[in-house]
Amino acid sequence: MKRWLPAIALLCLSAYGLAQTVDELVGKNIEAKGGLDRIKAVKTRRMTGRAEQSDQPPLTVVVENARPDEIRRDITVAGMTVVRAYDGRAGWMIQPFSGRKDPQLMGEDDLRDLTLDADIDGPLVDYKAKGNTVEYMGHDTVDGDDALRLKVTLKNGDILYYDLDPDTYLEIRRQSQEFIRGSVKEQVTEYGSYKAVEGVMYPFSMAIWPKSDPTQARTVTIDKVEVNVPLAESVFAVPPSLKH
Repeated sequence: MKRWLPAIALLCLSAYGLAQTVDELVGKNIEAKGGLDRIKAVKTRRMTGRAEQSDQPPLTVVVENARPDEIRRDITVAGMTVVRAYDGRAGWMIQPFSGRKDPQLMGEDDLRDLTLDADIDGPLVDYKAKGNTVEYMGHDTVDGDDALRLKVTLKNGDILYYDLDPDTYLEIRRQSQEFIRGSVKEQVTEYGSYKAVEGVMYPFSMAIWPKSDPTQARTVTIDKVEVNVPLAESVFAVPPSLKH
């Protein structure tokens, strides 16, 4: 038995060291964004910007968040606005381009992206309390540059891979894997042009594409980020016409 003790001790130390590495990296990421107190001080947020994709007209995008898990996205093109919203319990949408100008309830599968972004702090903040697990995957390469990779398994089973800049510890890329009805939806998001708003760092440029087809990338430029702006509950709430 004694001869196994050093090996067991080494395994325990290795597991402890790995856990320390994960929590250290998550902590550095949170500090890089402005620190937990400033992040938690943001109760509401409005982002206004533009999205562009080749051969398509530009879109105006407004994304509003409120604690604990509310989100609304308004995307306007050619004078018509697509709305997708989640009030923390149910999601609804307005899709004028499909000929439906009245609100409709969203199915669980359609809600996956929306509920992920409804978390105003992101999945790394308080990840254990949220039921997420985080693993340090070692070094990765993003556009030829070194990065530190974290694997986040969400409570619902979906997986996110975050690549952090080894100098700033801010996210430079996220790869998401959503498992929907036996299939996998994979999307890549790259972040850049970070700026501080009320002491919290936000990316002001993004590129988003399905992993299977980078030619479908769309770029998002954020013109303004406002925090702690007044947002009525009705902004997110399921419209009365959908309540039974």
